[in-house]
Amino acid sequence: MKLPQPILQLIEELAKLPGVGRKTAKRLAFSILLKPEEESAALAKAITAAKTTIRSCQVCHGFSDSEICQICSDPRRMNDVICVVEDPRNIFTIENSNVFQGVYHVLQGAISPLHGISPDKLRINELAQRVEKNNIRELILSTNPTLEGEATAHYLVDLFKDKVKKITRIARGMPAGADLEFADSNTLARAFEGRTDYT
Repeated sequence: MKLPQPILQLIEELAKLPGVGRKTAKRLAFSILLKPEEESAALAKAITAAKTTIRSCQVCHGFSDSEICQICSDPRRMNDVICVVEDPRNIFTIENSNVFQGVYHVLQGAISPLHGISPDKLRINELAQRVEKNNIRELILSTNPTLEGEATAHYLVDLFKDKVKKITRIARGMPAGADLEFADSNTLARAFEGRTDYT
């Protein structure tokens, strides 16, 4: 028996999510359909609310529900230490480890000529403006330990080596080729404690 079109469409949309294969998408679709109406409506409402209210922080470009995120507006954070990450999700991963008290800057990706991503397509100019405007004591390069992440880190070192007192790279507590998003708190803590000096 062929599935009704609305169910097929729901499965197709769920299968587009990262890490969700067709079988998992089908299970999720049936789970949503079997839930009481109010639970399915709450899920739809939460997705809509997140898409309409979450924006990019005007300072760090991470996820925020206001113009400036909680981290950037927190006076207890060290504003002269910036941790540079590729993706807004990386901020929450690092924050969960409780090892960093500075602020962040999200590049919105990594340099990848094969995929047409050049430095001008990332938020590197905004980082340069922050470095120029503030007296930055340290830049911590927390790009992913991939080919693209390493290329981005080297580019940033060349760009900022004469403008920032100290440039470090999170240590190899992170396995090569791994994504920062999937690192556990202990691995991240070791990576931050053992970060290496680039300058």
